[in-house]
Amino acid sequence: MSVPVPRLGAGDRLVLASHNKGKLAEFQELFEPYGLEILSAGELGLPEPEETGTTFVENARIKAHAAAEASGLLALSDDSGLCVEALGGKPGVYTANWAGPKRDFSLGMRRVEDALQAANATSPADRHGYFMATFCLADPEGNDWLFEGRVDGMIVWPPRGSQGHGFDPVFMPDGYDITFGQMPPEMKHSWAPGEPGLSHRARAFAKFVDAVLEDLD
Repeated sequence: MSVPVPRLGAGDRLVLASHNKGKLAEFQELFEPYGLEILSAGELGLPEPEETGTTFVENARIKAHAAAEASGLLALSDDSGLCVEALGGKPGVYTANWAGPKRDFSLGMRRVEDALQAANATSPADRHGYFMATFCLADPEGNDWLFEGRVDGMIVWPPRGSQGHGFDPVFMPDGYDITFGQMPPEMKHSWAPGEPGLSHRARAFAKFVDAVLEDLD
């Protein structure tokens, strides 16, 4: 028998199972209207679990369950990454690893571009990619619920803009002539009830809102 999705409203506590400051900033912006008490795994001093999964779903579950078990609270994780078709879907679940141990995303973007050049993927038609986000909400009893979002676009070079984080400066979403790195947060994260939103994280968040968060007054 499946366990119903928990419902959260103003004043309820939720742990964000992440130590990534850029990702946490995006989540704080998304959650701001709902009045939840948001705690991060870093603030609580929770250890970072080893992400041994080979898919976004597996890693999202590892992080959410580790935070829920350690904190005794509902925990929400996000595993996301950039997938480039000409590279066979890489970097994918290993996106952060492409930035090296110091998480130098300038290096990571350069590595993606070098790989595209090596694959002779130089025309716009050959440079399609997408960002994927998988949210996992887990409770301390071991139950979980998944919410996924995807945004398609093109890999550009050189990097453009200094907004956002990670690979944003080289990703231009379909229908736009600027990259995520050139977009202000309110544009990148734009969504409304009943609308899908723009970024992969906003699209996953829209599904999370529909299933979990109480309606705003």
